[in-house]
Amino acid sequence: RLKLFPRMARYNSEKSLEATEAYAEIAERHKLSLATLSLAFVTDRPFVTSNIIGATTMPQLKANIDAFTVPLSQDVLSDISSVLKRFPSPF
Repeated sequence: RLKLFPRMARYNSEKSLEATEAYAEIAERHKLSLATLSLAFVTDRPFVTSNIIGATTMPQLKANIDAFTVPLSQDVLSDISSVLKRFPSPF
């Protein structure tokens, strides 16, 4: 995809990868998959009217569906906020 869409390279930068690792640590610490954490966060935003999921396996589909039933605690949201402050635009 990066060859087809060079402008997407920003999502493969060192800072972008560091941010992803930080979010993965949050997910692990709170016993969530990274997909569930990400989709639950997007769903939690009041301005989001739809959330597109994608899965190729049944476990991936389960993680995606779980995102709609897993409430994010204040601790999780606080952890996410701290990463957003460290990496406001990671590219």
